[in-house]
Amino acid sequence: MSHRVTLIPGDGVGPEITESARRIIDAAGVAIDWEVAEAGAEVFKRGDTTGVPRETADSIARTKVALKGPLETPVGFGEKSANVTLRKLFETYANIRPARQLPGVPTRYDGEGVDFIVVRENIEDLYAGVEYLETRDVAVALKIISRKGSEKIIRYAFELARREGRTKVTVATKANILKLTEGMFKRIGEEIAAEYPEITHQHLIIDNVAHQMAKDPAQFDVIVTTNLAGDIVSDLASGLVGGLGFAASGNYGDDVAIFEAVHGSAPKYAGKNVINPTALILSSVMMLRHLGEHAAAQRVEDAVFVTLAEGQAVTLDVARQQGDVEEATSTTGFTDAIIGNLGRSPSERYGRERQVPADPPTPRARWSYAPADRAVPTEVVGVDVYLETSDAPAVIGQHLEAIAGADFRLAAVTTRGTLAWPATSARIDSVDWWSARFVPAAEGGAVTDAAILALLGRVSERYRWMDVQKLTRFGDEEGFTRAQGQ
Repeated sequence: MSHRVTLIPGDGVGPEITESARRIIDAAGVAIDWEVAEAGAEVFKRGDTTGVPRETADSIARTKVALKGPLETPVGFGEKSANVTLRKLFETYANIRPARQLPGVPTRYDGEGVDFIVVRENIEDLYAGVEYLETRDVAVALKIISRKGSEKIIRYAFELARREGRTKVTVATKANILKLTEGMFKRIGEEIAAEYPEITHQHLIIDNVAHQMAKDPAQFDVIVTTNLAGDIVSDLASGLVGGLGFAASGNYGDDVAIFEAVHGSAPKYAGKNVINPTALILSSVMMLRHLGEHAAAQRVEDAVFVTLAEGQAVTLDVARQQGDVEEATSTTGFTDAIIGNLGRSPSERYGRERQVPADPPTPRARWSYAPADRAVPTEVVGVDVYLETSDAPAVIGQHLEAIAGADFRLAAVTTRGTLAWPATSARIDSVDWWSARFVPAAEGGAVTDAAILALLGRVSERYRWMDVQKLTRFGDEEGFTRAQGQ
């Protein structure tokens, strides 16, 4: 059976490592019709602000599977990440990053049995990329967490654990600080865990997860977390097992899967034939299992393990750790060694026998909610107005009290989440970005859109306002936070 796969060579060292993976897959006897496509730096240079040409998106829509080299992402300027664009275009909501001990790769945790998976939500959170420069000196990003997105990724993690015979899922959040966004993720984890009684569930604060990963990584089995935190701790996980040169990943959606190494494009090594291709080779193993080519996937993985265990070919990154750079093997030489070892089995197995599911292990049509959830009464109980000014807090409060009018009462003025008015003992090093919270003037009074619009008109006569946010109560639950000190 022949498979169609979109191959995106990528930027920097991408063409070298994708060629390595393709040679090994071909040598393993898997018939693949490769559709070579482009994305990344050269596409940006031609003026395509997505970094992903329509032809590439059309190819992935046809093949449903892509093997991708790393793509350059400008840091602090320029267009959005083409990597993130690809994930979002095809709703590959589950980013799976295994971390396990590998033979012949020196680490601080040799022999401890490190073998866990980071399951990272891949679409939402700060990676939604919704940002605003609200004043000349203050930038704001929206952290977007949805019940639907959280339930999908958490259920994926539990289903993956069940299918692989794993016994523990750790839900990792920052719910102690971000009580509505990360708190939602935590609560949904608790709800879903109840459906998997055979799997131990624990919740840990994400910084404690990082601490525990450095202290005792073998304690983890499956870690599921939000997008930004998942990106960070999965890179930390790769450092536990040898580095980014060994970090594989797959992005899974309901219809499309995209496989890539975790590491970047490493432009300083491009064209030098020295890069370690193991990460993308192991990503291609995940791809082969996704395609149902389990025997070929095992042959490739075994050949990688034999090559690493015997040390007959050592790439530059490992040679540096071993203090013998002169013995480093080229990228092509390392690839040749793996091909030469196809058909051999390692003397010692590392990690579980695993088969990453051929289909996303998330029940479809799961994302409807009971009518009772929709029937919870909602009530707008106030409004926050964000404004720019260099006035002192006392002056802002004085003016806004007068501006509030007959419908509203000024309840608080805050800056960067700290109460500034009414006066507190806080020593505030203020910036020009403030939030004014208005509540109904009469106890239990209604807040209407017309009243809010009239309020904004009055505010604009004195201050430049940027944003307005309704404060909503859902039944007995407040759908907003209070400032520090409020």
